[in-house]
Amino acid sequence: MPPSSSHIRTVVTAYLDRHPGERDALAGLLAALDAGAEPTSRTTLPAHITCSAVVIDRRRRVLHIRHKASGGLLLAPGGHVEADDDTLLAAALREVKEETGIPASALVLTPELQDEPIDIDVHAIDPNPARGEAAHRHYDVRFVFYLADGAPELVLQAEEVAGSAWLPFDEVSSPTLRKKLVGSALDGVIVAVNASAIIHDGQGRYLLHLRDANKPWIWEPGCWSLLGGGREPQDRTLLDTVRRELREEAGLTVADLEPYAVEHVTGTDGTRVPIQLFTGLWNGDPARLPLTEGVMLAWVQPEKFPFMTMLSSTRELLEQHAVDHPQPADSPTAPAGAARAEAPSGTVLNVVGVHLYLERGGQVLLGLRHPDSAYAGGCWHVLAGHCEAEAATACLVREAYEEAGLVIDSADVELVHTVHMRDQPTDPPRVQLFFRALRWEGEPKLREPDKCVQWEWWNVKDLPEQVVLYTRAAIEGIRAGRVYTELGWTR
Repeated sequence: MPPSSSHIRTVVTAYLDRHPGERDALAGLLAALDAGAEPTSRTTLPAHITCSAVVIDRRRRVLHIRHKASGGLLLAPGGHVEADDDTLLAAALREVKEETGIPASALVLTPELQDEPIDIDVHAIDPNPARGEAAHRHYDVRFVFYLADGAPELVLQAEEVAGSAWLPFDEVSSPTLRKKLVGSALDGVIVAVNASAIIHDGQGRYLLHLRDANKPWIWEPGCWSLLGGGREPQDRTLLDTVRRELREEAGLTVADLEPYAVEHVTGTDGTRVPIQLFTGLWNGDPARLPLTEGVMLAWVQPEKFPFMTMLSSTRELLEQHAVDHPQPADSPTAPAGAARAEAPSGTVLNVVGVHLYLERGGQVLLGLRHPDSAYAGGCWHVLAGHCEAEAATACLVREAYEEAGLVIDSADVELVHTVHMRDQPTDPPRVQLFFRALRWEGEPKLREPDKCVQWEWWNVKDLPEQVVLYTRAAIEGIRAGRVYTELGWTR
């Protein structure tokens, strides 16, 4: 069934709320809606609706294709609405898939616009005697998407498309679209606008939410999922979002929530949706929580996950979390006879440190240690911390958020250098792991001023004089392509 008049009116009204100066240009479309016309039908004259997809990559370029029907003009993928398109957004997604081979699952709605159009352009169409079409106008409703990482190569529709090009904002073919893009902050960088919480009790159980099964319009109907939701205007950060959602959905407050990973799921419209996952400890009775949405909350052991209806991405992340946070051997739920593994005779404890190597434009992020810091006071150092009972990458994600407010997905880091060192012969050996983050969210903030008094980007070729010795060695090793350094050992 094609988009309803009420849906179209909602889309147009939201657009005009942001662009009130275009009301006169869209007066004909509003009049057609008032008259009960079918504005998406190509037989509706003198004007009808078409839909286009504005696909932006990480280099702030917009995908254009050469439409044969237009005489080879470079235009955004798009076309007429069809009977099976239940929304205008669905029409744009179908067109971009048909014409370029990019599926909806490789596209992400932007935080700024979400499912609202960036532009509604009114342009004249010449008569087409071969099709029996008189001259008319198109109201082209244009939705903007970011191209997701790992998107497939273009597969152009040979019958209708003669070529393609990625054009910077200031070269976009449509004047109205070009003006809006140039004046926007759209940059192609995908960030989460939803947040959920992995809540566990520290004893191997996870708090899961069973969603309503009789509401097909909601996300994940009838599935076990995590508590969470979308960012709202009053939320300053995604941490605010997940805290608010826990309160609203279950009257639940979880102290010390920390970022854990980013889950990529498929939204109700078929597009990819990144969700920032936080994790925290709670050990109460879920039956006593005032649940306002869904069917129930329950504690679940990981061995039950394969038999439960849930997204595979959620299951995989929960299973990974269980690996990163092993159940204590002396916990009440540990198997009978389980005991902590003993280290082999003669083994010496090696302290494991994790370090965040952030490089941007030939500069590396360093923090100035507080002069009264117990370690390296007054020296520059990369963001770092010590592993607790957790995976090294999980520690890195936690430390990045705790120390600098940076949100990093553990899937977006790579080990680039290791330093095995000993400061003094009597000190415990240390294994210092340096990870490069390929992408991150946020700018560094002073979250622990008692440890770090300043963050600064330094040219990797011109580091400050007072840099922690092994940090300098690691940075030099990374620049030289070496993966390992030893310091403080006698041979």
